[in-house]
Amino acid sequence: MRSTTCIRAGALLAGIAVALGAFAAHAMRDRYEATALQTFETAVRYQLVHALAIVLCGALPATTRRVGAAAIAFTVGVILFSGSLYALVWFDLRALGMVTPAGGVAFLVGWALLATPSRAA
Repeated sequence: MRSTTCIRAGALLAGIAVALGAFAAHAMRDRYEATALQTFETAVRYQLVHALAIVLCGALPATTRRVGAAAIAFTVGVILFSGSLYALVWFDLRALGMVTPAGGVAFLVGWALLATPSRAA
């Protein structure tokens, strides 16, 4: 993923996370149980953290394939992890709970890619 694409995608995902967090705080409080709201807030928190990680990937001075792959892994993680939790709360799609751990693995892969130094120096 190119630097500008990372920054734009991360900023878009961060903005969506802020909007969803505000929506949960105001429009969902009276309609959902506390556990559902906690699940939703977890999805928002992980989306926001990893959106910022995607921006970081684009802001790194020497963006390599490894950094681009990390940004893709973070994006996949947001879609699978946060997306499945949103669907679980909004649509009561319990079967999607099985997808959530795959998103967590994608997050871990992204962080591992960032932590592992590139072989090209």
